[in-house]
Amino acid sequence: MSTVRAAAAAAGNTPVVEHGARLGYAAGGLLHLLLAWVTVQMAWTSYGGEADQSGALGTLAGSAVGSILLWATAAGFALLAVWQVIEAIARRDLGTWLKSAGKAAVYVALAWTAASVVQGSGGSSDTSGMTASLMAKPYGRALLAAVGLTVLGIAVYHVVKGWRASFLADLREHPGTWTVTTGRIGYVAKGVALALVGAFLVGAGATGESERAKDLDGALRSVLEAPLGKVLLTLVAIGFAAYGLYSFARARYARV
Repeated sequence: MSTVRAAAAAAGNTPVVEHGARLGYAAGGLLHLLLAWVTVQMAWTSYGGEADQSGALGTLAGSAVGSILLWATAAGFALLAVWQVIEAIARRDLGTWLKSAGKAAVYVALAWTAASVVQGSGGSSDTSGMTASLMAKPYGRALLAAVGLTVLGIAVYHVVKGWRASFLADLREHPGTWTVTTGRIGYVAKGVALALVGAFLVGAGATGESERAKDLDGALRSVLEAPLGKVLLTLVAIGFAAYGLYSFARARYARV
């Protein structure tokens, strides 16, 4: 096993993996800037698309430059997933292994989404339909509530990480005041968005009403329906944009 860890550590130090991981962080920055854009459109126009990862990436489709950016985004997320897998294998403690493995799964999903969009097969999933199918199974409601609580835990982690600026530990050197500011705003905003999704999932599991489960698009539309919804949604968009800008800085300064 030690030989496998040593091989993984050596692979993680190769230029291809390092530059690929940095490309992945840059791809995350682009994704969040696009997500900020579609969120602003949702708030102030008659935008009818999806305010989620697929909808954000879909704004790039339809042009040669957009297709190139989408393929670069897919490649970046895929290489970032590879780096997380290597990190998971190289680490000895279970907590870090689970964290890296979870991130790898997320990046694989994002890479798949980007590739699907550029090929014209991207689309949003039917959250309520999948939720109803899950709740029809034994312990389905409990499992859905557990997923929601997990998402809420991740949301709290993001808020705390942003508030304390502990994300600086992910960087090899201090990136400057503006990056710290955008990182703080971005992590907190992302945590709030995840908290909304998690709360809806917990509510659906607790009540057995599948229509209460919402993805990011549904959660943001719920914000829009609240008092001062347009203002609140604009603040969320600013947070997404801040996280995107921080991600570009992370692409340069990250410990890889």
